[in-house]
Amino acid sequence: MKVRKCSTPEEIKKRKKAVIFCLSADKKCIIVEEGKEILVGDVGVTITDPFKHFVGMLPEKDCRYALYDASFETKESRKEELMFFLWAPELAPLKSKMIYASSKDAIKKKFQGIKHECQANGPEDLNRACIAEKLGGSLIVAFEGCPV
Repeated sequence: MKVRKCSTPEEIKKRKKAVIFCLSADKKCIIVEEGKEILVGDVGVTITDPFKHFVGMLPEKDCRYALYDASFETKESRKEELMFFLWAPELAPLKSKMIYASSKDAIKKKFQGIKHECQANGPEDLNRACIAEKLGGSLIVAFEGCPV
């Protein structure tokens, strides 16, 4: 899968804001989890807060990989950068955590343009302040349109 920027308004609406990946039933392949993606065209229409919606799509008791196209503002400019997440909640089975951790590099190599990586072990690791810290610390003034 290649990460690229879209140019026409129609392409931009179809661009993915977030995608969640899981292991296949036989645990041998990494696949896009069905129905677990946010399109840029949905933001502001059916989804008011894309990051909150993204966090809500993550399961409480199992691991996942995710890509998130983060929009943020520094004191100088507005930026969009691709973030890779390894979601490994405390309630996930140990075997699942081990499989996801050991196959993380394989999925990361498939994507070009990942600027930031984040491992989250619970919702507290996915608050705006924590994400802003990973994106640039005190230089970040807003994340997804909300002040930090």
